[in-house]
This record gives sequence, C-alpha cells and structure tokens, in this order.
Amino acid sequence: MSNVSRRRSHRRRLVTAVGVVILATGGFAGTAAAASGTGPEGQTITVSKVDGLDPAGETITVHGEGYDLTKGIYVVVCVNNGAGQQPTPCLGGADMEGGGGASAWISSNPPSYGEGLATPFEEVGGKGSFDVQLSVAASDEFTDCLDPAQAPNGCVVGTRADHTRTADRSADVLIPITFASTGTGGEGGSTPGPSSTTAAGGGSNLAQTGASIIPAALAGLALLGGGVAAVAVRRRRTEETNRP
Repeated sequence: MSNVSRRRSHRRRLVTAVGVVILATGGFAGTAAAASGTGPEGQTITVSKVDGLDPAGETITVHGEGYDLTKGIYVVVCVNNGAGQQPTPCLGGADMEGGGGASAWISSNPPSYGEGLATPFEEVGGKGSFDVQLSVAASDEFTDCLDPAQAPNGCVVGTRADHTRTADRSADVLIPITFASTGTGGEGGSTPGPSSTTAAGGGSNLAQTGASIIPAALAGLALLGGGVAAVAVRRRRTEETNRP
C-alpha cells in the first residue's frame, strides 16, 4: 500500500472514531433537562433548568398551566421553608412593576393599581396558563440561597399566591433548585441528588432532571486522542523508512 493510501485509510478511521464518540455521548455539549411540578389544585409548571445554575445569574423559562383565573400569583425564586409554608423571602422581592426580572406577577383580575402592571393569564380551557423568563442568581440584597443560615433548605422556583392573598397556599407549586460550584469546594444548592417536585400541603415526587453527558464525551475524546497519537507515530516511522 502506498503512503498516500495509508494516510487516507488513517483519516477514514479517525473520522469514524469521532463519529462513534459523538453518537455515544449525544454530542460534545450536554443540554440541561427541564423539571416539572404539580400543585394542590392540579396546576403544573415546567422549568427549563433547575440544577447547576450559575450563581452569578442565569435566565430560565417557567411555563404554567391549570391555574385558577381568579387568583393572582407570583412566579418567583424564594427560600424553601418546607411543605405547607410560604416560600419567603424571595430573590428580587415582590416585583409588582415587572422591571427586575427576578419575579413576575400574573393576574387576570388585579387590584386597580395593578392594571397594566400584572400580566394576565392566557385562558386555556377555562384555566390560566403563562410563560415567563426569570433572571436567577444565588443571592441578592434580600437573601442568599447558598447561606445555610438564611436558607437552610435552599431555594425553590415556582408559583405562590400574590400579595392579595399571602396566606393562600393553593397556588404553591415549587421545585428545588441548585447552583453550580462557586470554586470553594462542593456544589451549592437547596438539596443534594435529583430535584424534588413539590406541591404545597406535603409530599414530593422525585423528578430526574438528566445527567450531563460531558464526562462521557471527554472520556471518549481521551481514547480518541490516544489513537491519534498512535497513528501519528506509525505515520512518522513509515515516512522515515521510505525516505531516500
């Protein structure tokens, strides 16, 4: 076999190996899995990402369905005070003007001062739905989700009744969140392991949010790197042998 043929054969093998690594790991970059939760009145929320959030700030999307159109809610990130307890304080506070981005006020019948400030529900089958984006950071002037003294149970993302009915727990649909390592050792966050999908009134269902495929990809690339080195050595030896 000529040197040119050998080189072409080596390249084909490398391309095939790269394809195997990509297919085995689903790509070189993993995608964060969404998490869902169900409330006491059958409401549901789906959050685009709840684990490994950037402590410095990250934008997530929250979709909700099945809400009572007569009850206003906040979509928030708050300290987790346990099932049946109001989640508070909340990052960004109660953003009634909708300018901070850390929370959202959803209401189809707000008080007169809230008209134009609260976003109405989208009515679907007689129930309320919504889609909002939240800017989530680990801490602000109100609280710190990574400080055990301030948030011993970590923080949650979800919905609760607005300020017109703060004692009403029927709108609580809450999912614990975690934050990526801050570089001081360990991973911050509300709970270890998989995220819990929690409804007010007690009880929780474990919802796996997906494992990162990056470690598998890196392992595959390490093996591939060894193959590349071996090919390079063989190619160099062949060229030296065939030199005049």
